[in-house]
Amino acid sequence: MRGFDYTRDMTSKLQLKRPLTLLGGLSAQEFLRDYWHKKPLLIRQAIPGFKPPVAQSELLALAQQEDVESRLIRQRRSKVAAHTWQVEHGPFTAADLPSHKQKHWTLLVQGVNLHHAGADQLLQQFNFIPYTRLDDVMISLAGDGGGVGPHFDSYDVFLLQAAGQRQWEISTQCDLALVEGMSLKILKNFQPEQSWVLEPGDMLYLPPHVAHNGVALGACMTWSIGFRAPDYQEIGQVFLEYLADTIALPGRYADPQREASAAPAWIDDDWMDRVDKALQGIRWNKSALRNFLGEYLSTPKPSTFFSPPAKPLSRARFAQQLQRGHLALDARTRMLYRNPEIFVNGESFTARGQDAILLKQLANERHLKGAGIKDLEVLIDTLHEWYCAGWVHLKTSSLP
Repeated sequence: MRGFDYTRDMTSKLQLKRPLTLLGGLSAQEFLRDYWHKKPLLIRQAIPGFKPPVAQSELLALAQQEDVESRLIRQRRSKVAAHTWQVEHGPFTAADLPSHKQKHWTLLVQGVNLHHAGADQLLQQFNFIPYTRLDDVMISLAGDGGGVGPHFDSYDVFLLQAAGQRQWEISTQCDLALVEGMSLKILKNFQPEQSWVLEPGDMLYLPPHVAHNGVALGACMTWSIGFRAPDYQEIGQVFLEYLADTIALPGRYADPQREASAAPAWIDDDWMDRVDKALQGIRWNKSALRNFLGEYLSTPKPSTFFSPPAKPLSRARFAQQLQRGHLALDARTRMLYRNPEIFVNGESFTARGQDAILLKQLANERHLKGAGIKDLEVLIDTLHEWYCAGWVHLKTSSLP
């Protein structure tokens, strides 16, 4: 955590040592040391008496929206396998969506935390994992017998049972071969080693590449808290695009000692050597890497759209109201920092002094009291711009 100068650092570290019901009585540090990326963990009543803040009707409505990623998976009997899975992609109409009384179907709605405050609040309970890794909440709604087949994920996941019952089978098998010709990545030779039935409030943590299969026992709802794990190929490609906008290679190819060629189609050594020497001038330092990673990791998903206020307050009115209220980041806003840079939704700037302290607090806690911002004119300008863009929201009960 080098460079972490957040004023509440010591308090935060003490909180990481507290036993958490969410983790079955383990502290965040104990969980990360003993289970994270290492082995599965079943947690009975991780959230006792859990009542899902997203109703089934709300989830079905989200699946009908253009800006929400959703999939409908149906299981069919097959002559070559016990089941085959058919996948349809949203948005759906109400007529497309099955009744909860029907069997062998699953509706998956991705990024629910971007559209529903209750789902976002639940996601924040897992912020003992950095925001650079915390991804989204996917909700699975299923009829009796519904599931997506035995599979594995390339990222960590918490599976929280929200309503009804689901049976989970898991395996740490090394054989991860897939069935050919399926529209989903179904394991060919799944051999379950452990099995549990999860009730509302129960949660199962799975590290990457642990094979698992969940089957609904009656109509049920499951929440998946997933984590970002981009492959280095993706990062490398985006980094090269970033470098293309920042590098400046001097000079131009020239060959004053050129000799006549008997083979004009031949790419000669002079071309190879001169270009090789020029390209070796491409360099980057930790500062460039910091800026790239900050912008890359804070960039919202391509389908993300912000909703600016219909009648935004003037800058003066905004500053006045801010003193009586607080700011909250929009659920879709990604805000990170690494000294001295602040990164918001793919953009970056340098902040110092009290501005930096308050912005880091906003990034960590995702809300900020306005009382201490009165005399920070540059910071108020910045926050007003974000407010007008829909990146932050002004919360106050004193608005006329």
